[in-house]
Amino acid sequence: MAGSGDRRFVLGMLGVMLVVIVAFSVFAPANDDTDRSATTYNSGSAGTKAVYLLLGELGYGAHRWEASPDDLKNVDAAKTTLVLAEPNFPTEGSKQVQAEVADFLSRGGHVLATGKEGAYFLPGGKTDAASGFYQRLCFSTPEGQGPLARVGKVSLAANVRWAALGPEFRVSQMCGNNAVVVSYHYGAGEAIWWSSPLPMTNRGLKEDASLKLVLASVGGPDRSVLFDEYFHGERASLWDTAKGLPLRQIAWQCAVVALLLVLSFGRRNGPLRLPVRLPRSSPLEFAESMGRLYGKAGATQAAVDGARRRLLKFLEEECGVPREVLRSTPQAIAEASRRDLAGDGACLESTSRRLRRRSITL
Repeated sequence: MAGSGDRRFVLGMLGVMLVVIVAFSVFAPANDDTDRSATTYNSGSAGTKAVYLLLGELGYGAHRWEASPDDLKNVDAAKTTLVLAEPNFPTEGSKQVQAEVADFLSRGGHVLATGKEGAYFLPGGKTDAASGFYQRLCFSTPEGQGPLARVGKVSLAANVRWAALGPEFRVSQMCGNNAVVVSYHYGAGEAIWWSSPLPMTNRGLKEDASLKLVLASVGGPDRSVLFDEYFHGERASLWDTAKGLPLRQIAWQCAVVALLLVLSFGRRNGPLRLPVRLPRSSPLEFAESMGRLYGKAGATQAAVDGARRRLLKFLEEECGVPREVLRSTPQAIAEASRRDLAGDGACLESTSRRLRRRSITL
């Protein structure tokens, strides 16, 4: 009975856990893709986590740059590419930031900047609204024979264009009359600008031309690639690793599982009691049943002798009646009991006489 109950309890617990897991899986809301920041922490369509991981697998030294731009002076610029994917240009200290980026370029560094605000980080960078028919997205037209043009047509947002003029600026991709991919040399380094970070995002990287544009912009695999997170306001923390996870649903499931474990533990560690069994008969009925059983088997002498021996043993050990008296007549036993116990020995005399007579008769 107990084993069957335990099995039913365990199966019930497993069934409840299965129902809870299925319910959370069915009714849990899908992860929304509302984060539009082009950071390496964002695994959504607008994030750059895929290109960050991909470059690491291709042999590049891909790292997240979360330090102040003042620390760029400690970087080996000739072997480093800094990626500014749609950064937030600071409202204070902007001149200092531009000077630090310019110093990094002059020492041989490469900088890949995207978007309107990304152009502000580049020395001489200037943008304007796209001219002509406004296009949300376009397939660019390659210009010239440079490495950024040989990648082919690239999907780019064309709501902003490069507006700085001069022979030093080399336009490699156009959307209509709008320059959307531009490169130029500054000191010993090179600056590259895209109109949007789309080719390096998780959504755009699946296109072959986008991947080629990324590799042509960051340089060879002997270079370290620093993905800026400082100007995105991103800081590495435990919470960053949990972004995108259904934390609320996980918390509910853990709470339900913990409750089930507490119930199971408490049940198995409570006081153990044997199941209550009601007696099938009263003591008197049991004695009568045993007497009939002895009579039917013809073994009444053994029962009477056993009762007589127990009585005599009790009188000798507990009442102190001498053994010689117990071997004599019932009158002597009753007299000794009356003297030692200060009680009426008539009942004892009658019982002893009946037991002796019964024993002799049988």
